[in-house]
Amino acid sequence: MDITAITYVAGIVDYCALALVALWGAFCVVMVWRRVARVRFRSESEQEAFLDQLEELVAHGNWDGVRALCEASPRALPQLVLMGIDNLHLGYSRVRALLIDRFQRDVLADLEYRLSWVATVIKAAPMLGLFGTVVGMMGAFSKLAVQRNVEPNLLANDISLALITTAIGLAIAIPLVLATATINVRIRKLEDLVSYGLSRFLEMIRQAPREAAVRL
Repeated sequence: MDITAITYVAGIVDYCALALVALWGAFCVVMVWRRVARVRFRSESEQEAFLDQLEELVAHGNWDGVRALCEASPRALPQLVLMGIDNLHLGYSRVRALLIDRFQRDVLADLEYRLSWVATVIKAAPMLGLFGTVVGMMGAFSKLAVQRNVEPNLLANDISLALITTAIGLAIAIPLVLATATINVRIRKLEDLVSYGLSRFLEMIRQAPREAAVRL
């Protein structure tokens, strides 16, 4: 049975699927990269400058200044600080638990959710490549089965489909693996910086003027 038409259509579908998977994987990587860049300070020294300014404002009980400082930045730490001063009436322990929970749920969980799509693409691309390999080999063997003397050029399309789709699948997965590793390093740095920043902020509010905190 000659299944040339079937393998041709299956090959086109596989190429299209590989293209879509590659675009989706690249899109997810860019989105996660931009998200990490948006919520973290560019360097430890930049965060230290923010914390020094914040400490001075808290020490003087200038909560309006703290709000103005935090509202001017979309980064994770200033937004968590803003949430903290809005909930100081809950007490130190509950504020600490609240900030840690919100950081884990709103920042880290969101990044992990986006990265899970990249991981899916990394797994799917080689499998689509393998599918193309199987389809190509099926087409080649079907020609050998129905024809006694098969010219090599008649097998070229099927063999090329088998090899090209495999190569494309690997070419999609390998860069995404490297990109994911790089993003994970950036996320770990983000986690370390924010954890350190929250520790400093929580220490600030413990030492803040009690009457100022009560008025807040």
